[in-house]
Amino acid sequence: MRTIHLQLVLIALIVLGLAAAPAVAADAGFKPIFDGKTLTGWKAPEMSYWSVDDGAITGKSTAQNPLKSNQFLVWQLGELDDFELKLKYRISGTPAANSGIQIRSQVHKNGHVGGYQADIDRGGTWVGALYDERGRGMLAARGQKTTIGSDGKKNTVSVGDAKALMAIVNKDGWNEYHIIAKGNHITLKINGKVTSEVIDNDKKNMELGGVLALQLHAGPPMGIQFKDIQLKRTKMADKKKIVLVAGRKSHGYNAHEHNAGCLLLAKWLNENVPDIYATVYQSGWPKDPTAFDNADAIAMYCDGGGGHVAMQHLDEMDAMAKKGMGIACLHYGVEIPKGRPGNSMLDWTGGYFETNWSVNPHWKAEFKKFPKHPITRGVRPFEIDDEWYYHMRFRENMQGVTPVLSAVPPESTRKRPDGAHSGNPTVRARTGMAEHVGWAYERPDGGRGFGFTGGHWHHSWAHNDFRKIVLNALVWVTGVEVPANGVPSKTPTIEELEANQDYPKPRNFNTDRIKKLIAEWNR
Repeated sequence: MRTIHLQLVLIALIVLGLAAAPAVAADAGFKPIFDGKTLTGWKAPEMSYWSVDDGAITGKSTAQNPLKSNQFLVWQLGELDDFELKLKYRISGTPAANSGIQIRSQVHKNGHVGGYQADIDRGGTWVGALYDERGRGMLAARGQKTTIGSDGKKNTVSVGDAKALMAIVNKDGWNEYHIIAKGNHITLKINGKVTSEVIDNDKKNMELGGVLALQLHAGPPMGIQFKDIQLKRTKMADKKKIVLVAGRKSHGYNAHEHNAGCLLLAKWLNENVPDIYATVYQSGWPKDPTAFDNADAIAMYCDGGGGHVAMQHLDEMDAMAKKGMGIACLHYGVEIPKGRPGNSMLDWTGGYFETNWSVNPHWKAEFKKFPKHPITRGVRPFEIDDEWYYHMRFRENMQGVTPVLSAVPPESTRKRPDGAHSGNPTVRARTGMAEHVGWAYERPDGGRGFGFTGGHWHHSWAHNDFRKIVLNALVWVTGVEVPANGVPSKTPTIEELEANQDYPKPRNFNTDRIKKLIAEWNR
């Protein structure tokens, strides 16, 4: 009986050990980005070359379906910054068969992907090397470590014998590729051995962010397979990261342009704040399972109410807030239903739009003075017409909350009838009082929040001070020091404002009026 009992205990321990295995992998931070069954989340200009066979992404060219130019299957759910990627690959065909893994790369208009490539080939010439596709060419061959200077010149030393490293590669079977990118330092490993490294100080050509793509190379018929694709994001080496989440398309042209607005905000941050890396997830909550894993802040510019992007992710948001992540909400993104969602928003940002309490009129707000706060640095008194929501629900006694934008609304905005968004007795009783439409919040644990009720009109981003106070706030919630004169940025052109909007421009849209407004604002 004792023997049987011990056997049962051993079996139970083995089963428990097996059950715990996935948890160990999760603790390591790696998450699968290929489901092993479909190409969901992956896309190429010509999908006929790509399929899923035996649990692996398979790229194949044949005599009947030849490949005249390189094809790239691009991961659609996110972009890479600082990360580790593990996958297994297998290549077949003649010794000329060639492939690669594009990292932090850029998609050209013709679908070609250029940038860093962890090289793969069957003949053994290129595998394990780091190549710059459509760029600088070979950066480090197998067995090399290259330091690229700011002038583009390369200094190369050895990290191993190229032939000996080739001996660890299984030409006919599966191999594990492990790619590590930390700041400007990229390391490639195959089957556990470092095959090449690059330290890239060439700021003109290096990339700290971009797409992940799998290559099928032109030439003789060949096959390439990838499986067990896992991604882990790591804290950025020299920057703090903010993730901008853009809501789905909403009102119509030039209004609630969440995607276009977030893309512009990220562009201005990346161009003008060296200590920040900003990335955008468009059209709703990210499907990338790693989206926030190395983020320092999140900004949500989206529709609100029950359709708020955070509604189905309150637990995840709470966990991020408890880790100290900065949280910002712009325009309709400040509204979320009363109850647990509203209480959570109070914890995250210090205030929110509560239905039957807050109101949403359009009016010209005049901001005459500002408190001394990093968010207001370099911001001059200004006025602008927008849909400035006001009478927010704030934390009791405004604890931890600093109003950074306040103005007295016209009395006409207080006379609207009772309604979920239009008016209520409390609002009407506040005749002549200033209302807070932008605020900063310092959480007890040190995390930061920001709420901003403007941003209905897309062209408002062309107002230099309107734009500056939001850019300052995004820098502040990320935990980076705001410049003494605020975040600088160039006034966007009409062409930049029109780019990436969700709706086509109506024929009767008065562009000249917008140009005139911008000129008046910034003279």
